[in-house]
Amino acid sequence: MCGIVGHVGDEQATPILLDGLRRLEYRGYDSAGLAVHAKDGIEIVRAVGKLRNLEKALLKEGLPGTVGIGHTRWATHGRPSEVNAHPHIAGPVAVVHNGIIENHLELRAELEASGFTMSSDTDTEIIAHLIHRETKAGHELVTASRRALGHVQGAYAIAVLSEKEPGRIVVAKSASPLVIGVSRGATYCASDIPALLPYTNQMVFMEDGEIAVLEAEGFTLTKLDGTPVSRRPRNISWSPVMAEKDGYKHFMLKEIFEQPRALEDTLRGRLDRENADIATPEIGLSEEDAKSIRRVILLACGTSHHATIAGRYWIEELAKVPAITELASEFRGRDAVIGEGDLVIAVSQSGETIDTLMAAKEAKERGAKVLAIANVNGSAIPRMADASFYTHAGPEIGVASTKCFITQLANLLMFTIWLGRRRGTIDGAQAGELVEGLARIPQVISERLRMTHLTISDIVRDYADARDVLFLGRGLGYPMALEGALKLKEISYVHAEGYAAGEMKHGPIALLDAHVPVIVLMPKDKHYERVSSNLQEARAREARVLGVTVAGDTQGQALCERFVEVAETHEALSPFVMVVPLQLYAYCVADHKGTDVDQPRNLAKTVTVE
Repeated sequence: MCGIVGHVGDEQATPILLDGLRRLEYRGYDSAGLAVHAKDGIEIVRAVGKLRNLEKALLKEGLPGTVGIGHTRWATHGRPSEVNAHPHIAGPVAVVHNGIIENHLELRAELEASGFTMSSDTDTEIIAHLIHRETKAGHELVTASRRALGHVQGAYAIAVLSEKEPGRIVVAKSASPLVIGVSRGATYCASDIPALLPYTNQMVFMEDGEIAVLEAEGFTLTKLDGTPVSRRPRNISWSPVMAEKDGYKHFMLKEIFEQPRALEDTLRGRLDRENADIATPEIGLSEEDAKSIRRVILLACGTSHHATIAGRYWIEELAKVPAITELASEFRGRDAVIGEGDLVIAVSQSGETIDTLMAAKEAKERGAKVLAIANVNGSAIPRMADASFYTHAGPEIGVASTKCFITQLANLLMFTIWLGRRRGTIDGAQAGELVEGLARIPQVISERLRMTHLTISDIVRDYADARDVLFLGRGLGYPMALEGALKLKEISYVHAEGYAAGEMKHGPIALLDAHVPVIVLMPKDKHYERVSSNLQEARAREARVLGVTVAGDTQGQALCERFVEVAETHEALSPFVMVVPLQLYAYCVADHKGTDVDQPRNLAKTVTVE
């Protein structure tokens, strides 16, 4: 949530800061602002709403200078307003901040008792005043920031300017992401990689409890206690073009169509087709480790949680290892029994999801091994994990995850095959089927993608005005039903529920009538006959049934008002083909309704506050 961008160098800062904030719009925001070192001190411009409002304000104000910081805010403390927008000023100090300061009320009372006056309702302004207090005591900016943060409890990523030190930015982080970008003659900071890609591919990922001074010639990195830190920049291979729409109407549609390539990139070099195995040392477990796992615990939030439910089915049914899924936000709220012998798989698109990060840390502290599955190299969850098994989906800009979700499925299935082969629960013949099937999946999806889009675009004209939609599936179809419902809610603002089909008669059936579409997933698996029975129950209540059926399944199609076909695959691979029509259905409904597909209201791409 929120976005930070900073620049110190020879170029004018304002165009760079605005460009960076545009590239962070997917994180969600309700206001934005810039602070730039000008001739006569720090000048700030802030605006409520979209970045175009900030741009209009800048046309009036102008903001010349080569050192500056920018911010997009997502309201947590204080309503969206210009006065609550960042940057915040206190004396000579300007601050932008992502995160939540948990003891802000206590600190506010202390500062006000000392004579400091607050102008906003935010917790961020507290940080500005704390740093100002330290600079008044004679400390330079980095020391003042370090001392101020010693009073702060909670999550933060901050960037700080001071009128007294015009050629530098001080940045620090704890539990909120922050990356430093390095190029010749300029240094940058940002909340996420895409903001910096047009300017540099050389990135340094800050760790919790670190603080850095950015200058045009480079940066100095230390821990908050002053201990020097040496960390070389990493080369990030993403290009700016990868983050452009490439002719598609929305990023989400582009990313749906990129799924075959994302799968190819994620599978590349990992499928050992000759030996019917998974060839990757990234999993970070020895053969002995694999045999000694007593339980797998899958931690995630949102869409990633739906991927882990599919992972649980695979791990138990194929590898024969007990597995449970946990919503990371709930895991932390109870005293979970976890320890040695448990393997925790923490799944997050960004690698920065705060609930997943903190839950995985807690599990590791209790003795469990942690394997991270994430899309961003060097992000927080992989850094704290014992091993990291990256997806290679490339940058995903749309808030509603698509290609990251499908590549998470790929990694979870690859892990299952790897585990089952080492425990002897998946034999060579079964593994061969799965590996060959996985290898073909990108092509299988690609062959039908454009026709599926056309079919669903036509279907949606009859369904787009529904106010309620029910998604049903059994087995591996159940988590895909959950995912389909979430996608529809996220981007079209239509009330939708995903249910295990067998649960329909335990409540949801009461909602069915001629105005409620029911979308039923019908892979040709062991659940097919029971799903067909559930479908007929829905039809008996006059519900409008849209089936996602295997090509040529005339029996299932005859039960549906409308249907869309997917390729027949190995039973275990059905989620890969079943989820794509659901993504397209959500997209087409949202596009028909005219909602903001890539930046839906009230949502953020990366949730970094609890």
